[in-house]
Amino acid sequence: MIRIALIGMIAIMVAIIFKKQKEEYSLYIAIGASMLILILGIGKLEVILDAINRLQGYIQLNSAYIGILIKIVGITYVTEISSSLCKDSGYSSIGEQIELVGKLSILAISMPILLAILDTINNFLKV
Repeated sequence: MIRIALIGMIAIMVAIIFKKQKEEYSLYIAIGASMLILILGIGKLEVILDAINRLQGYIQLNSAYIGILIKIVGITYVTEISSSLCKDSGYSSIGEQIELVGKLSILAISMPILLAILDTINNFLKV
Protein backbone atom coordinates (compact mmCIF):
# COMPACT_ATOMS: atom_id res chain seq x y z
CA MET A 1 0.00 0.00 0.00
CA ILE A 2 2.88 2.36 0.74
CA ARG A 3 4.22 1.82 -2.80
CA ILE A 4 0.83 2.64 -4.29
CA ALA A 5 0.47 5.75 -2.13
CA LEU A 6 3.95 6.90 -3.17
CA ILE A 7 3.14 6.38 -6.84
CA GLY A 8 0.00 8.47 -6.40
CA MET A 9 1.77 11.28 -4.57
CA ILE A 10 4.67 11.38 -7.06
CA ALA A 11 2.19 11.43 -9.96
CA ILE A 12 0.36 14.35 -8.35
CA MET A 13 3.58 16.31 -7.87
CA VAL A 14 4.69 15.70 -11.47
CA ALA A 15 1.20 16.55 -12.76
CA ILE A 16 1.24 19.84 -10.82
CA ILE A 17 4.59 20.75 -12.37
CA PHE A 18 3.33 19.97 -15.88
CA LYS A 19 0.00 21.72 -15.30
CA LYS A 20 1.72 25.09 -15.34
CA GLN A 21 3.37 24.50 -18.72
CA LYS A 22 1.37 21.85 -20.57
CA GLU A 23 -2.00 21.26 -18.97
CA GLU A 24 -2.86 18.26 -21.16
CA TYR A 25 0.24 16.42 -19.93
CA SER A 26 -1.00 16.62 -16.36
CA LEU A 27 -4.14 14.76 -17.42
CA TYR A 28 -2.08 12.09 -19.18
CA ILE A 29 0.06 11.69 -16.06
CA ALA A 30 -3.07 11.31 -13.92
CA ILE A 31 -4.52 8.71 -16.27
CA GLY A 32 -1.23 6.81 -16.44
CA ALA A 33 -0.86 6.81 -12.65
CA SER A 34 -4.45 5.64 -12.23
CA MET A 35 -3.88 2.76 -14.63
CA LEU A 36 -0.61 1.80 -12.92
CA ILE A 37 -2.27 1.83 -9.51
CA LEU A 38 -5.16 -0.22 -10.88
CA ILE A 39 -2.77 -2.80 -12.34
CA LEU A 40 -0.92 -3.06 -9.03
CA GLY A 41 -4.21 -3.37 -7.17
CA ILE A 42 -5.51 -6.17 -9.37
CA GLY A 43 -2.98 -8.47 -7.73
CA LYS A 44 -4.98 -8.16 -4.53
CA LEU A 45 -7.98 -9.69 -6.29
CA GLU A 46 -6.26 -13.08 -6.34
CA VAL A 47 -6.20 -13.13 -2.54
CA ILE A 48 -9.86 -12.16 -2.40
CA LEU A 49 -10.87 -14.80 -4.96
CA ASP A 50 -8.99 -17.47 -3.00
CA ALA A 51 -10.85 -16.46 0.15
CA ILE A 52 -14.18 -16.59 -1.69
CA ASN A 53 -13.35 -20.07 -2.97
CA ARG A 54 -12.57 -21.20 0.58
CA LEU A 55 -15.89 -19.73 1.74
CA GLN A 56 -17.68 -21.72 -0.92
CA GLY A 57 -16.11 -24.86 0.57
CA TYR A 58 -17.64 -24.07 3.98
CA ILE A 59 -21.10 -23.01 2.88
CA GLN A 60 -23.06 -23.63 -0.27
CA LEU A 61 -23.03 -20.44 -2.32
CA ASN A 62 -24.28 -20.25 -5.85
CA SER A 63 -21.26 -19.45 -8.01
CA ALA A 64 -23.42 -17.15 -10.13
CA TYR A 65 -23.88 -14.90 -7.11
CA ILE A 66 -20.14 -14.75 -6.54
CA GLY A 67 -19.68 -13.76 -10.18
CA ILE A 68 -22.27 -11.03 -9.78
CA LEU A 69 -20.53 -9.67 -6.68
CA ILE A 70 -17.19 -9.58 -8.50
CA LYS A 71 -18.82 -7.75 -11.43
CA ILE A 72 -20.32 -5.23 -8.99
CA VAL A 73 -16.89 -4.55 -7.49
CA GLY A 74 -15.46 -4.12 -11.00
CA ILE A 75 -18.21 -1.73 -12.02
CA THR A 76 -17.65 0.26 -8.85
CA TYR A 77 -13.92 0.67 -9.49
CA VAL A 78 -14.31 1.54 -13.17
CA THR A 79 -17.03 4.04 -12.33
CA GLU A 80 -15.05 5.68 -9.55
CA ILE A 81 -11.82 5.96 -11.55
CA SER A 82 -13.44 7.28 -14.72
CA SER A 83 -15.69 9.68 -12.82
CA SER A 84 -12.75 11.05 -10.84
CA LEU A 85 -10.71 11.56 -14.01
CA CYS A 86 -13.60 13.44 -15.62
CA LYS A 87 -14.04 15.63 -12.55
CA ASP A 88 -10.28 16.31 -12.36
CA SER A 89 -10.35 17.36 -16.02
CA GLY A 90 -13.08 19.88 -15.32
CA TYR A 91 -15.94 17.85 -16.76
CA SER A 92 -17.84 17.17 -13.56
CA SER A 93 -21.19 16.84 -15.32
CA ILE A 94 -19.87 13.93 -17.37
CA GLY A 95 -18.36 12.43 -14.22
CA GLU A 96 -21.73 12.62 -12.49
CA GLN A 97 -23.42 10.94 -15.45
CA ILE A 98 -20.85 8.13 -15.30
CA GLU A 99 -21.64 7.70 -11.61
CA LEU A 100 -25.37 7.58 -12.34
CA VAL A 101 -24.96 4.93 -15.05
CA GLY A 102 -22.62 2.99 -12.76
CA LYS A 103 -25.24 2.95 -10.01
CA LEU A 104 -27.94 1.88 -12.46
CA SER A 105 -25.65 -0.87 -13.79
CA ILE A 106 -25.03 -2.15 -10.28
CA LEU A 107 -28.75 -2.12 -9.56
CA ALA A 108 -29.51 -3.98 -12.80
CA ILE A 109 -26.81 -6.61 -12.31
CA SER A 110 -27.80 -7.22 -8.68
CA MET A 111 -31.45 -8.00 -9.45
CA PRO A 112 -30.96 -11.80 -9.38
CA ILE A 113 -29.52 -11.56 -5.86
CA LEU A 114 -32.36 -9.31 -4.72
CA LEU A 115 -34.94 -11.68 -6.20
CA ALA A 116 -33.27 -14.67 -4.52
CA ILE A 117 -33.40 -12.87 -1.16
CA LEU A 118 -37.07 -12.04 -1.67
CA ASP A 119 -37.81 -15.69 -2.62
CA THR A 120 -36.06 -16.87 0.54
CA ILE A 121 -38.04 -14.46 2.69
CA ASN A 122 -41.24 -15.52 0.96
CA ASN A 123 -40.45 -19.21 1.63
CA PHE A 124 -39.83 -18.47 5.32
CA LEU A 125 -43.15 -16.64 5.57
CA LYS A 126 -45.03 -19.55 4.01
CA VAL A 127 -43.72 -22.04 6.57
